[in-house]
Amino acid sequence: MKARKRKDRFLKGLMFACALIACLILLLLLGEILVRGVPSISWKLLTTESSYRDDTIGILPNILNTLYIILITMIIVIPLGVGAAIYLNEYASNQKLVSIITFASETLTGIPSILFGLAGMLLFIQICGLKQGILAGSFTLVMMVLPTVISNTHESLKTVPDSYREGALALGSGKWRMIRTVVLPNAMDGIVTGCILAIGRITGESAALLFTAGFGLKMVDFFQSLQSSSATLTVALYIYASERGAYDVAFAIAVILIILTFLLNMLASRTASRVKKKRGD
Repeated sequence: MKARKRKDRFLKGLMFACALIACLILLLLLGEILVRGVPSISWKLLTTESSYRDDTIGILPNILNTLYIILITMIIVIPLGVGAAIYLNEYASNQKLVSIITFASETLTGIPSILFGLAGMLLFIQICGLKQGILAGSFTLVMMVLPTVISNTHESLKTVPDSYREGALALGSGKWRMIRTVVLPNAMDGIVTGCILAIGRITGESAALLFTAGFGLKMVDFFQSLQSSSATLTVALYIYASERGAYDVAFAIAVILIILTFLLNMLASRTASRVKKKRGD
């Protein structure tokens, strides 16, 4: 009995130590980025564009490009991912087909992003004839984050009790109305979680965008950016760190990416809480 208690205390201590080490590593990384990046952030950096003629550096175009690519990717991926998950969980009767699709979706999540970039360049730029820009980059990111949205939505739909479905159908509701009014609201937490994970991956992605979105640092409007080289924040970070040696700007961009990711997650969490509150009312 004493030996078992000592073993339990040892394992608890070991798990606590692992959690503490992970937190310390995270704090160390965040601290290093904040210490080196915050002093380099200025209003001029955030509201201007880079210019060789004026010898200035600004990242406003990159901030806008990042928001553009998040917006377009999520507009495409949410209906595709949620629709595919609904079909797999509510309509598909061939379990072998469901297993194949699920396996393919899970396999896609493990493919390196650089391969998605090469595939996107081949498919959307060389075959479909698109130019480097936000549109080609968004289509490439759709392929990357679609499995995440599908898997999270699928697992969330599985957690909705069958009694909810049976009750709605017994009251005379059609299947689609039952899914729309009963199943989806109860699975909204998992859907929002999948969207948050997708947005996080989009925000932090660079390798896939090097070949598809491009390296452009000039300010262009939304419609021009769709078909012209437009660097996101992560690509701009790579350019300033590796090609220009401007590490102060690179760390400043890293701080902005952390803040942007935090704000997007807060917005998504707030949306989820509103949906849950509305559902409770």
